[in-house]
Amino acid sequence: MSAQTDKLPAATRAQVYQNTGLDKPVLERYGITMNNMLHGQFGESISDPSVTISSLIRDRLPASARLGIQQMLFGIPLGLLLGILAAVYKNTWLDRTVTIVALFLMSIPSLVLGLLLQSYFGGKLGWFPIIGWPSGDQTWWGGWIYTILPTIAGGVTYIAIYARLLKNSMVDVASSEYVMTARAKGLSESQIVLHHIVRNASIPIITSLPVTLAFGITGSIFIESIFVIPGVGQYFVTALNNRDVPIIMGETVLLAILYIVTMFITDMLYTLADPRIKLYDRA
Repeated sequence: MSAQTDKLPAATRAQVYQNTGLDKPVLERYGITMNNMLHGQFGESISDPSVTISSLIRDRLPASARLGIQQMLFGIPLGLLLGILAAVYKNTWLDRTVTIVALFLMSIPSLVLGLLLQSYFGGKLGWFPIIGWPSGDQTWWGGWIYTILPTIAGGVTYIAIYARLLKNSMVDVASSEYVMTARAKGLSESQIVLHHIVRNASIPIITSLPVTLAFGITGSIFIESIFVIPGVGQYFVTALNNRDVPIIMGETVLLAILYIVTMFITDMLYTLADPRIKLYDRA
């Protein structure tokens, strides 16, 4: 902030310091800042005083949330399906194909993939818009053509991650004694896979969901930047470039809160996946 305020006239700079509380002692400023943060007040944006965390959440979070939800709905189920197929048909051409595809998708950064999709499907073929995002009444349920390329660009990472994660987990579970016991009892292979292998192999999946959900809702920074999506991720890049401390702190705290909430939900999902796991120990 000092680099920006040094360019201001002395009177204006003094007024800015007074409005932001920078004219007070360090300890007093720290106490005021912490008190404001506890009440969800992080201050106005340095580059644009009309922007606060509250207005940012109101105006930009819906776009980021829709993008993240669509990416997860596209990538996670497809990744889980491929992971199940690769585990069931282990050491076959299908398993090797899924493994190669997953490694390939994980090696491509979402930024690069987004640019490639823009260049080919948006520029060369002209099938989809290169930039833009639905707004107004279409924020949640309209303008689907604008969302296809960003959804694919971010969703393929989820395909790769969850396919490999579930496949490896299922392979480990398949060698367990209770699975061999289920086969000895004469259960069908589909019953063994669905009721024993997949259910017990889902623990690592549940563990990774909080990070996926938190980062998905708060915005894909690179995807939003290259597709010019008016979300919190795009504005976070702007805040970093402008050294906009209030906005950076506010978005970081928002991400932390979402992570904590999803971790709590994850703890409850553990008990559904494995009844032996309890949220607390009974006396």
